[in-house]
Amino acid sequence: MTNPVTTPQGIREFDARSVGGGLALSLGLAGVLAGAGLVAFGASADGGLKAALTAAGIVLALAAFVAMSGLNTVAPGEARVVQLFGRYRGTIRADGLRWVNPLTSREKISTRVRNHETAVLKVNDAYGNPIELAAVVVWRVEDTARATFEVDDFTEFVETQTEAAVRHIAIEYPYDAHEEGGLSLRGNAEEITEKLAVELHARVEAAGVHIIESRFTHLAYAPEIASAMLQRQQAGAVVAARKQIVEGAVGMVELALTRLQEEDIVELDAERKAAMVSNLMVVLCGDRAAQPVLNTGTLYQ
Repeated sequence: MTNPVTTPQGIREFDARSVGGGLALSLGLAGVLAGAGLVAFGASADGGLKAALTAAGIVLALAAFVAMSGLNTVAPGEARVVQLFGRYRGTIRADGLRWVNPLTSREKISTRVRNHETAVLKVNDAYGNPIELAAVVVWRVEDTARATFEVDDFTEFVETQTEAAVRHIAIEYPYDAHEEGGLSLRGNAEEITEKLAVELHARVEAAGVHIIESRFTHLAYAPEIASAMLQRQQAGAVVAARKQIVEGAVGMVELALTRLQEEDIVELDAERKAAMVSNLMVVLCGDRAAQPVLNTGTLYQ
């Protein structure tokens, strides 16, 4: 199967340079306090010293405040994509308080497990029969860089590609296989689900998304042909049941004739065997209770 979406070979996620936020916060607060102290000390000084201390205090406090804007809180199950002047500078995945270059922008992306359930889709199966089906997909973002830069909206991308994959799988296989051993949506759910997962993985790989699980949640014939297909299924079930009954009856007749011959209970010629086989097959294969008939004569009278 060819990959329906060309997988880009460009940007990949890597760790951003960051330091513990506790130390950065302490230094930032110390800088703000030091700047305020310089301003207060300069207010009591005279002449040029006063202006110099006041200016230095203001600059120090502003610099410390700007530096503290680089602090980020990262919750478990989240990541921060760091950019500097439009260039990707890495991803912060470590939870807690982290500090990066305050000139960068940090976009928050959830890396938690999500699920998407498609609407009930109406498509034609491999035999051209209209069917209805829906699926649920469990997924999460694996590569935050690709999810951010390779597609416009990775959530919408996953939803669209999921619907496309479900439709493609539906038209590749019939609802019920007419041939012996053929794959069908209803009869081979596990195999079809695995194929759906493989196709989904190929489609959403461009967005850095990992498919955890995919399952069909709804599968049925369309209402306009449901009644006719139900009759066909019932007829097939009746034929299969009758076939099994006949196979069992033949075995029982064969066993009865063998035991009669081994035990030497009665001597049966070809005509009597034929009559016995006929009667046993009628009794064993009939759908009504047998009515016993008492023969007071012989087979030929």
